[in-house]
Amino acid sequence: MKIHADSRGFDPKARPLPFKLANRALGIAEGLRVLPKLEPDALIETAKRSTGLSDFGPIDFLEPLSVLTESIQREAKLHPLGHLIIHGRIKGALETLLRAEAMIKKHPEILAIPIEAPIVIAGLQRTGTTMLHRLLASDPRVRSLASWEALNPVPPEPRRRSRRANHDADDARLRTAKLAEFGLRVMAPEFFAIHPVEADAPEEDVILLDLAFRSTAPEATMHVPSYAHFVESDDPLPAYENLKRMMQILSFQNPRPRWVLKTPHHLEFLDALTTVFPDAKIIQTHRDPRKTTASFASMVAHGRAVFSDEVDPHQVGRHWGRKIRRMVERGMESREKNRKMQILDVSYYDLLRDPIAEVKRIFEFADLSFEPATEAALKRTRKRNPQGKYGKHAYRLEDFGLDEAWIEENLGHYRARFDIPFE
Repeated sequence: MKIHADSRGFDPKARPLPFKLANRALGIAEGLRVLPKLEPDALIETAKRSTGLSDFGPIDFLEPLSVLTESIQREAKLHPLGHLIIHGRIKGALETLLRAEAMIKKHPEILAIPIEAPIVIAGLQRTGTTMLHRLLASDPRVRSLASWEALNPVPPEPRRRSRRANHDADDARLRTAKLAEFGLRVMAPEFFAIHPVEADAPEEDVILLDLAFRSTAPEATMHVPSYAHFVESDDPLPAYENLKRMMQILSFQNPRPRWVLKTPHHLEFLDALTTVFPDAKIIQTHRDPRKTTASFASMVAHGRAVFSDEVDPHQVGRHWGRKIRRMVERGMESREKNRKMQILDVSYYDLLRDPIAEVKRIFEFADLSFEPATEAALKRTRKRNPQGKYGKHAYRLEDFGLDEAWIEENLGHYRARFDIPFE
């Protein structure tokens, strides 16, 4: 069934009945003070008990975790179901760190696995990055992060893929991801018209960056301005070092010659990205910022409504308008400063007009041959993922307190730098 998602008349409380009933029941639990605590010490102890492990590895996460949980409790205004989901996500991240360290201790050779010249899609949100990511990942030589892996990158008893037990673990993780996909469809069916979240499709690696509690993912799903400012001022290098560790763990389970990563988060932190991956092949996608800013603000508003009854679209516009300006400016500064950075610009409009030609250009840039099997895989992927697969997404700048004059004043220099047309 196709859904229409529209930024006009956005109402965070307009939800399906099962969502309302679950929230009402959890509201009673909240009143009885039986919901789990969003406090660092309690979360850490819970993760240790559930895994039977105690070593989180080298990532120093205590300060960002403390800032995040305090920001959530003070600013996010989560409803009871949102509280429970976010608690589960943070606990899950801590459990992943514990299992990852245990796996590396058991298989120290993991840290010797090379991550060579990863292809990194680092365009702004809503510039065709999801479409491009899925196209590049369709080549059998290319390794991407699947959604089911992102939710649980380290199985309880990981082994090499050739062993039957790891297939069973993969099946269990895929079932968990499909259940999460079903839950999101029930809670926010219109979200799929904005951004498809499919259990077996490629997913953004910002979820792996989030394991170090230093990513832009929380501010895309919650109102956490204190945490957002912390991430902007903190050193991003630990998150990228942990990203590499997680990619090595995933490669140990399922190796491929080349990785493709994708998240707009990278645009703000190209310096850290290229410190950890100096041979990265970076793809920056471009589209009219009037369209991308409105579309992403709508996506954030709908996404935050999964966790909170109090979503102010104008606040979303202010926050992400400033954030997007910062992202493009930081990206341009990094490009200017590091002339050795390997980066290719891709127009959203060229990608729509002739996706196969653009992928060929990217493969040439990435030193990958374009095989007949590659083209056949691209065509299959395009057929499975047409535009509007889940419905129509309508959005307007004014619904988020922005207008075209603001865009040109704040992002006009970005448009001019990359010769981006008006859409």
